[in-house]
Amino acid sequence: MRILLVEDDDVLRDVMLRSLSDAGHRVDAAADLTEARHWWRVQPFDAVLLDLNIPLSSDRPDTVASGLSALREARARGDRTPVLVLTARNRTEERIVGLDAGADDYLGKPFELAEVEARLRALVRRTQGTDDVVSVGTLKLDRKARRMSLGDTLLEMPAREFEVLWELLTPPGRAVSKRELSDKLSETDEALGDNALEAFISRLRKKLMGSGASIRTLRGIGYLLEAET
Repeated sequence: MRILLVEDDDVLRDVMLRSLSDAGHRVDAAADLTEARHWWRVQPFDAVLLDLNIPLSSDRPDTVASGLSALREARARGDRTPVLVLTARNRTEERIVGLDAGADDYLGKPFELAEVEARLRALVRRTQGTDDVVSVGTLKLDRKARRMSLGDTLLEMPAREFEVLWELLTPPGRAVSKRELSDKLSETDEALGDNALEAFISRLRKKLMGSGASIRTLRGIGYLLEAET
């Protein structure tokens, strides 16, 4: 998953960033509302982790703003990205305000990182209509266990390759644009060029040989992972 993490606490943000990255996710972190608004507009995300009380900007650290303003703006422009609110403000009336603003779930601080990941998976499943385990031919991916297998054989797979295959498989038969896959693979906010992306897809195709699944190029559109006939 590509995740936007909005959290002004430096220690907590760094811990979460490391934990989510180690789990194979791509994470863009924002420490203030201005930065969060920018990322949310220019980059598509699979999910957003949103703190409520954050500075308006790094230039005005004493000016506290509400993360809900960024959430309301996103919903107003039609952005339906799943949002998990992380907050110490966990009273019922505050949760109601957040849910009415468009939040999908709430998690009160302090929390366990494992629960954050589990809730994120549940939100994305609910949004995309997918399960933790998907398969085509003898290829099977287990998102929760981060495991790939061909038949009864477990295969090692780098985190980025796993994420790209998952994108192509959720749901199976969905055409995925080059931009989406490039965003999954990019190490910075600059997208990969077509040649670099095609080289990556070529390596994946070789790994899928004999699986009964193949990646087809849809000219002018992107890629499609499908069962071989």
